[in-house]
Amino acid sequence: MTAASAPRHAAARLLVVDGDGGIVHRGARDLPALVRHGDVVVANDAATLPASLTGEHERTAAAIEVRLAGRRSLAWRRVRRFVAVVFGAGDHRTPTEQRPLPPPLRPGDRLRLGPLHAVVERVLGHPRLIELAFEGSLEHIWSGIARHGRPIQYAHVPQPLALWSTWTRLASVPVAFEPPSAGFVLDWTTVARLRDRGATLVTLTHAAGISSTGDPALDARLPLDEPYRIPAATAARIDAAGIAGGRVIAIGTTVVRALEHAALGHGRVRAGDGLATGRIGPETRLRVVDAIVSGTHEPGTSHYELLRAFQGDDALAAVARELDAQEYQTHEFGDFVWLARAEPRYAVVRRA
Repeated sequence: MTAASAPRHAAARLLVVDGDGGIVHRGARDLPALVRHGDVVVANDAATLPASLTGEHERTAAAIEVRLAGRRSLAWRRVRRFVAVVFGAGDHRTPTEQRPLPPPLRPGDRLRLGPLHAVVERVLGHPRLIELAFEGSLEHIWSGIARHGRPIQYAHVPQPLALWSTWTRLASVPVAFEPPSAGFVLDWTTVARLRDRGATLVTLTHAAGISSTGDPALDARLPLDEPYRIPAATAARIDAAGIAGGRVIAIGTTVVRALEHAALGHGRVRAGDGLATGRIGPETRLRVVDAIVSGTHEPGTSHYELLRAFQGDDALAAVARELDAQEYQTHEFGDFVWLARAEPRYAVVRRA
């Protein structure tokens, strides 16, 4: 697969994998044709923060880039503390795997990030990964992030991104560090057609974390713990669908992570705030979600591991071959995959 180098949602494609592992190629705008009356479609309405902050490590005067990557809560008053990934000098035009390390970081180090100042509170077992705390009032912190920050982006997108290019149509509360990019499959026409089909669209808010650091040891720790909020109306709709025989269709891996974490222990989605921990993978027994619409992901990534909870390795290998053969595009502005939850058998390719 090649990486999509710019937003291209209207032209995006959708590879559909049914419950038996059969594959059909469709357009992303065909999504409503896959839902049934009584289904509940759940999307992440998190807006993306300008979470890349450039500046200086005060003790050494070395240039750094800080990418905010995690928080423990969605509560606004806890915005002072973040988990962050720190790079040395450079910018997004250099692939992350080639970015230099920052100067050695230690607790108490001060970081000057444009108008903001932050203090390293902990180094989290890797020279790039820290917990930091911003100084100043909440108004000063948010104003500084808004004015100085840029969207996190990668070398496959050469032109600097405007913040609104990283927002889905449903974007509301700015808590995501990178876009919940599966949500790009939804535009207002698609939303209307989902409702015409008798499906219900609901939302939750999940602070989507970063997708890659370029460091294999650090990427192996992804995803980080991520807070979420599930409205009571969303939980009620999911309950009602289960009673009526409708399916729960997650738009993106963050939605799966939030719903499945909220259902741990008793199988029903609890409304309210939570912190999604751990990984979803091939050994996970899904309690809530019946199908996922996801971006295309490469084996070995945490997103791909989550897809293994829906389909087995033989089916996913067939999907990977089709994605390559049909030149699907990957990363946040790329194409999409629909995966039904099933015990997979042998994948059979059909042309739409």
